[in-house]
Amino acid sequence: MAPVKVTQGRSWGPIALITAVALLALAIVGFGAWSVYQGGRSWQDKADSISGILDVTKTDPQSLKYEKHQTGPIKYTKYNPPVGGVHNPSWQNCMGDVYDAPIANEHAVHSLEHGAVWITYRPDLPKDQVDKLASKVRGKTQMLMSPYEGLDKPISLQAWGFQLKVDNANDGRIDDFIKALRENASIEPGAACSQGITATGTTPHDNVQGGTDPQDGGGMGQPGQGQPGQGQPPQ
Repeated sequence: MAPVKVTQGRSWGPIALITAVALLALAIVGFGAWSVYQGGRSWQDKADSISGILDVTKTDPQSLKYEKHQTGPIKYTKYNPPVGGVHNPSWQNCMGDVYDAPIANEHAVHSLEHGAVWITYRPDLPKDQVDKLASKVRGKTQMLMSPYEGLDKPISLQAWGFQLKVDNANDGRIDDFIKALRENASIEPGAACSQGITATGTTPHDNVQGGTDPQDGGGMGQPGQGQPGQGQPPQ
């Protein structure tokens, strides 16, 4: 009788281990390449890559220009909430301030000029959503947040010349917006966010003590190209 040959099965353990190690190595190399690519991108490129973002610096730069500061109510008709243009001499305090009532556009736009990101939300946004947004603001300079009547989306984020509207506080684009534009989208690099207006209400507080910039300090709406602000320095 012919001998019976016994075929041994493949040893899948070592093969699986080698495959896993190879995949891990590829992932590490890929992540490293992605990190280098991300590090080489400008903040403007990172902002423009955010899905749904409105970049007014490119689509409507004229709306961001102004010749001087202006007291009293100002009508902002093109963007709601506004993202730049003429504004009050006093800025809204933006040292991680979370306001529980609406604030004046005129002060908030000045904060945007100083490089702040202003988060606004519908007053009927659920509390857990509001708390989620507040956690992204508190303790961070160049950040402020307030409820806002008449939004066409539950949440709207503003930086000087940029806007992003989302439906939910868990949307990852919120963090992308803040990371790309906080302090960067400024036409007065290094300008103060402290000692600003802290009062709420949608009418400008021209009689309230707060930091002010020179009346003739007009801006051209090009982030990162202005002169350092001359507001009161932080204490």
